[in-house]
Amino acid sequence: MLRYTLRQLEYFVAVGETGSIAMAAKKVNVSSPSISAAITQLEKEFGLPLFVRRHAQGLSLTQAGRQMMDQARLVLREANSLMDLAGDISGTVRGPMAVGCLLTFAQVVLPTLRRRFEAAFPDVRLRQFELNQVEIFSALRRSDIDIALTYDLDVPSDLTFVPLAKLPPFVIVSETHPLADRPEVSVEDLTGHAMVLLDLPISADYFLSFFERTGTRPIIAERTRDMAVMRSLVANGYGYSIANVRLLNTMSPDGKPLRFIPMTGPVRPLHMGYLMAPGADKSHAVRAFVELGQLLIRSGDLPGVGNSALP
Repeated sequence: MLRYTLRQLEYFVAVGETGSIAMAAKKVNVSSPSISAAITQLEKEFGLPLFVRRHAQGLSLTQAGRQMMDQARLVLREANSLMDLAGDISGTVRGPMAVGCLLTFAQVVLPTLRRRFEAAFPDVRLRQFELNQVEIFSALRRSDIDIALTYDLDVPSDLTFVPLAKLPPFVIVSETHPLADRPEVSVEDLTGHAMVLLDLPISADYFLSFFERTGTRPIIAERTRDMAVMRSLVANGYGYSIANVRLLNTMSPDGKPLRFIPMTGPVRPLHMGYLMAPGADKSHAVRAFVELGQLLIRSGDLPGVGNSALP
C-alpha cells in the first residue's frame, strides 16, 4: 500500500511548477529540506523518478513525473472539495485558500482585507501572491490561486469578474511640477511634460490608451514596474505618472510630498473586483472572502478606494 500525504503532494506540485526546490519552498512557506525529503519519499513510494536533477538548471519533470503531477493536482482539488463538504455539513468556513492580488494595490488593499478575513475565519489557511494581470490569468487557469483581487482589464471570457468599486484615474506629480496646483488635469494638459510610466502588462496599455483617444503622445522619460519606485521618481522631478488606487500616505518612499490630481476627459475608470474561475464560488472560503470585500467597500473601511462602492 502506498503511503504518502497530501502535504507531500502539495510540495511535489510546487516543485513541478517552479522547477526549483528553493522556489517551491518559498511558494509553500516551508524549508527546502522539507521539500527535498517529501520528493525523496514520494519517489521511493511510487518507485519512479519524478524529476531529472540538473545542477545548473534546477529540476525538470520526467515523463512519469508529468503524468503523476496531473493526477496529484486532481487529488489535491478533490481534497479541497472534501473540506468544502465538511464546511457544508458543519456550517463552518475552513481549509486552504490562495489569493492573488494585482501588484499595483497589493500593498494598499489586500493587507486590511486579509487581516479582517483571518480574524473572522481563523480556520482558513490563506496564502497571498502578488502578480501582474497576465500572471493572474495563468495562475487562475492552473488553479494555483482560488481567487484574485484585480482590475477589469482584458478579462478573458473563461474567467468570472465580480466588480467591487469604480476607480477613476488621477495624475501624480511632485509639489514643484507646473501642474501641481491644478484642481483637475486633462490628457491635453499633459502634452509636453515627461511621464513616468507604470509599465506593467496590460496596465501600461490602459494608461497609454488615454493618449491614443485624444491623438496625443506621451513623453515617456522613465519606466518602472514598481509603484514605490514610480512615486519616488515622480517626487524627484522625473515626470508625472497616472494611477487608479490612491495611497493614504501622500509622501514618496524617500519622504518627498506628492500631489494627486483627478483626470478629466475621455479617460475610462477601472473597476476593482474579484476574478475567479467558473465555479470557484462553490467554496465556502471563497464566498466568504467575496462577501467580506463587498462589506468593507460599502462601509468605506478598505484603504485606497475611498467612497467608490458600486450601487
